[in-house]
Amino acid sequence: MPQQLLFICSQNRWRSLTAEWLFEGHAVYQARSAGTEPGARVRVTAGHLGWADVVFVMERKHADLLRQKFPEALAGKPVVTLRIPDKFQFMDHILQDLLRERLREHLPEL
Repeated sequence: MPQQLLFICSQNRWRSLTAEWLFEGHAVYQARSAGTEPGARVRVTAGHLGWADVVFVMERKHADLLRQKFPEALAGKPVVTLRIPDKFQFMDHILQDLLRERLREHLPEL
């Protein structure tokens, strides 16, 4: 069964959505994405967090918000902060390279 990865940013339009698309059709990893803000394309729920084996957030503020809002759903679950600022468009080549670089240490099959 593939390892289930959840990517979180603010609006789920650029960073986390790009990360999800990087894993389209991957044999080892299955990815979904969501956002923390009320106007997010897909807003994160406890169900998203329950589905995930690992949660990747773009900024520390996302991890803090998730821990505050969903402490039960995150109990014992790894939350990794990628430190990727909100300055890229969807599928930006620099963003893709940055995601691969930051994810490589956490996902050996990337």
